[in-house]
Amino acid sequence: MNKGPTTNNGRKPGAREAAMDVLTRIEQDQAYSNLLLNQTLQKLKLERQDAALATELVYGTIQRLNTIDYFLGRFAAKGLTRLQPWVRSLLRLSFYQIRYLDRIPPHAAVNEAVDLAKRRGHQGVAGLVNGILRNVLREADRLEVPENLPEVSRIALEESHPEWLVGRWLNRYGPDTARAMCQADNRPPKSSIRVNRLRGTREDLAARLAGAGMQTEPSLLSPAGLILTSGGSAGASPLFAAGEFSIQDESSMLVALTLAPEPGMRVLDCCAAPGGKTAHMAELMDGRGEIIACDIHEHKEQLIREQANRLSLRNIRTAAADARQLGSRYPEASFDRILLDAPCTGLGVIRRKPDLKWVKQEMEIAQVAQVQRSILQAVHPLLKPGGILIYSTCTMEPEENGEQIRRFLEETPGYALEAFPKGLLPEGWAEEAGKSGMLQLLPHHFDSDGFFIARLRKIAVN
Repeated sequence: MNKGPTTNNGRKPGAREAAMDVLTRIEQDQAYSNLLLNQTLQKLKLERQDAALATELVYGTIQRLNTIDYFLGRFAAKGLTRLQPWVRSLLRLSFYQIRYLDRIPPHAAVNEAVDLAKRRGHQGVAGLVNGILRNVLREADRLEVPENLPEVSRIALEESHPEWLVGRWLNRYGPDTARAMCQADNRPPKSSIRVNRLRGTREDLAARLAGAGMQTEPSLLSPAGLILTSGGSAGASPLFAAGEFSIQDESSMLVALTLAPEPGMRVLDCCAAPGGKTAHMAELMDGRGEIIACDIHEHKEQLIREQANRLSLRNIRTAAADARQLGSRYPEASFDRILLDAPCTGLGVIRRKPDLKWVKQEMEIAQVAQVQRSILQAVHPLLKPGGILIYSTCTMEPEENGEQIRRFLEETPGYALEAFPKGLLPEGWAEEAGKSGMLQLLPHHFDSDGFFIARLRKIAVN
């Protein structure tokens, strides 16, 4: 269990030291950045401004990691890999401040780094840090990615993404779209929420939030969504605790709307945790009927239950179960709707989890696609004739998305793609989903998560 950062003399670390410790733990222990950072901030109880800076430094440094190391490597005589991990983290976050944060004077960033090196190390380490960062300052205007690099390498360094991923996007979409996708990944994620329609309308919620000092604007992508533009954390609002809304990305909000469950139906949510889509479906059903929400992990099943309780949704039943085994648990043709929000590589949510792009490997795409295929084959018999099955992922890779669905249709008689419900999508996108029954959102389309949704109907047999 993470105990958070400590110092030799028991002094509470500031923002930069906290960020350095988190970055070091992420590298050494392969810890998840969002979980470790949240644990650290909760333990330290930093002032709001310091917590914001620590968050910016951790996520920003991870986001730009390959670019930072590319340039820093010019100034570390023996290479970055020879340095102690905490020193490497300190240099990285300091370089990030110098190159990417306009609000922090570069010399101040260097001085803070040197002071921190003295406290954590010794005079020799402080001198090394000072020398490297002073050289960075002197060369700052000349630190550019060479124009003569291959296109894939140049985009990977300029937009801070792994070459294998840039190469895939270049081959599929071309340089302009590949670069736009990378740039979108590097922008801070919007804070979006979904109104609990059983408690009121989106307009009602916006007014109540405004009364509490939180400004919003309507989502262009989801009719249930609001974007928080100022006023603090949505999760800290009493209205959140009271079940007036859920925190959910705009793309993800489309899934339940595409499934279109009706009051009284029986719905299976195969891989439901943490329960955002489950709750949305329950709200669309006016709390009537039944949703069986499954997850393979018991602790994640508890997350679904907590969501349901907070939102006062009584038509959700949870189960800890492997989705590949659901066929032995429930009778065939026993559900009106099935949602398979499939396990995936998650490459559509890099802006929220920047470490994903450095830890994922290309070979994992084929591996996870095989898992997806086995779940699809296991759950589709549970759908009633005439029922709807939604398959969704938060990635953009064809093997996990369109190719997966096309293969399923070739191998599985009795299913067909069906147009999305009318009026659901913005103009232009509705036509695409209407023709194909599939929708692929890229991260730069609406500055939301990259997401894929396919709508399948099980054809009734006379």
